[in-house]
Amino acid sequence: MTVRQELEFQEHRRLNPLAAFADQSKGRPMGDKDRGMDVRTCYQLDTDRIVHSKTFRRLMHKTQVFLRPEGDHYRTRMTHTIEVSRIARTITRALALNEDLTEAIALGHDLGHTPFGHAGEGALSECIGKPFRHNEQSLRVVDVLENDGAGLNLTYEVRMGILGHTGAHIPETLEGQVVRRADQMAYVNHDIDDAIRAGILTNGDIPVAISDVLGHTHGQRINALVCDIIQSSREAGAICLSPTVDQALKDLRSFMFDRVYRNPVAKGEEQKAKDMLCRLFEYYYKNPEQLPEDFQPQMSFDGLERTVCDYIAGMTDNYAVDKFTQIFVPAGWQVRG
Repeated sequence: MTVRQELEFQEHRRLNPLAAFADQSKGRPMGDKDRGMDVRTCYQLDTDRIVHSKTFRRLMHKTQVFLRPEGDHYRTRMTHTIEVSRIARTITRALALNEDLTEAIALGHDLGHTPFGHAGEGALSECIGKPFRHNEQSLRVVDVLENDGAGLNLTYEVRMGILGHTGAHIPETLEGQVVRRADQMAYVNHDIDDAIRAGILTNGDIPVAISDVLGHTHGQRINALVCDIIQSSREAGAICLSPTVDQALKDLRSFMFDRVYRNPVAKGEEQKAKDMLCRLFEYYYKNPEQLPEDFQPQMSFDGLERTVCDYIAGMTDNYAVDKFTQIFVPAGWQVRG
């Protein structure tokens, strides 16, 4: 028996019968090419493929809420991803579900996010004349764009978990549903933390009705949500929060939209970011020869608009600013002495 086979055997001994077992995966778009990998299950292999991808590394330079914050402790898309993974794995472990599948979905769920967070998403929606959804782009990244156009060839369960971490599609696996909930728990709470650090919110601003249910500190709120979803899911046999805690989370999210996500201090620069990305899109659409060499072949089968969209969506915040400066801002003339 190989290490992989032993791991798969152990899954059947210790996991919940409702878990997604690695040896029962629906497989990969381009076939099962990982049978020679005898020390990892298919979901462990997917995690490694995601972590070693270029797109994953770029998350460290992409905005979460505050655009290009000056400070070492604000969240980025990378730190958000890690926090989602930790929360989701804790829940999954307690429910005896497949932690390897959860980890892969969590680490890949935001690969399709644009520079400047949801401001970038809005900019590209305007440019292409239809909604640009980062969950759909995340799936496109792992299916098509990564690995020089070959994609990562991930398992069906990971791919659908990534697609369903937000939006209308609900993942079939309980592990995917856990990540969907963990994402909500993570971003609402760490965005409070960042907003307090930015001076636009205090813990005392959070309505007492919410704090009395979820707690008065970051740690208390995360702990309350995680403990509740574990207990409620065990009782219901499905991934859910209790009605009281679920409503408190919804109320907290609404509060954050009113006080932070639409706050002119937090979002004051968003229109500039959107304008910048729209101008970059227009420039590359009119000058496709200026696209990087890697993207030139894509135009023949995806079309110019989709190619430009993919290029800009993959940019980090700093790279987008650098390209805009290079293209649109005159360089200073220097006298050679």
